[in-house]
Amino acid sequence: MTVRLDGKPVAEAIDRETRTVLAAERTGAPAPSLVSLHRGVPSPFRMYLRRQARAAAALGIAFREESLAPSDGPTELVARVRSLDRDPSVHGVLLEHPLPPPYDFLRAVDELRPSKDVDGVGTRNLGRLVAQRPVQVPAVARAAFAIAQHYRLPLDGERVVVLGRSETVGLPLALLLAERPPGGNATVTVVHSKTRDLRAALAGAATVFSCVGQPGLLHRGNVPQGTHVVDVGLASVPDPERPGSLRAAGDADPEALEGWAGSLTPVPGGVGPVTVAELMSNVARAWRTLVRGEEAA
Repeated sequence: MTVRLDGKPVAEAIDRETRTVLAAERTGAPAPSLVSLHRGVPSPFRMYLRRQARAAAALGIAFREESLAPSDGPTELVARVRSLDRDPSVHGVLLEHPLPPPYDFLRAVDELRPSKDVDGVGTRNLGRLVAQRPVQVPAVARAAFAIAQHYRLPLDGERVVVLGRSETVGLPLALLLAERPPGGNATVTVVHSKTRDLRAALAGAATVFSCVGQPGLLHRGNVPQGTHVVDVGLASVPDPERPGSLRAAGDADPEALEGWAGSLTPVPGGVGPVTVAELMSNVARAWRTLVRGEEAA
């Protein structure tokens, strides 16, 4: 039987820690705040915004979303991010990504100081993660790692595979897994679109983290029996139960892996809720840092 790795208990544990952080510094301090900046057009980010708003309200974090005007280009985006970074009432900023051309996501997010970059995707935060001195770590990567820790998946000294090498998910996750404790202390293989033989690359892996966004990528033909699978991928596919509608799907084929994989995160309900909890944890961390005046260079 394949064990279901639900995200809810992991998210609840993270939220409890966040409440502790907020309660410890609350006296005399301004309320923590998060601003989500986006293009204002329909996209999967809209669902993420709703989750952010609910989670922030539950934790007492002030939340607001801001959208770019239709006429705003890369210059206006950078100016907006720079303004939010300078605003002392804002403790965390999340910028929608990926952004289409001609927007330069990294150019914009690098206007944020490391603590306010609560998604941890700016070059200074990623560089500090490489140096094992992180300030903020990408929330999705931290969420996948948190699930593995919560359910005690085999990491320490084990061969672990990460599918995907994006700077916002795959590579930060690989770094977390390879770090000395409190990291994963794992032997990490990074698989990407140019990997010739996926089945061979996954052979012998104790745990697989898939961050691709390609439904059905993982199945019995390439996942070793008994391997644990943390499915970070997210895509929209037709819903057979509701013609004309879409449903969320991960990289793993859950029906094919049932009874084959050692454990598997569901999509939705796995990494998603933990990502939101980790984002709020990052906001609390930024708020505490800024209130104390302990901003890292």
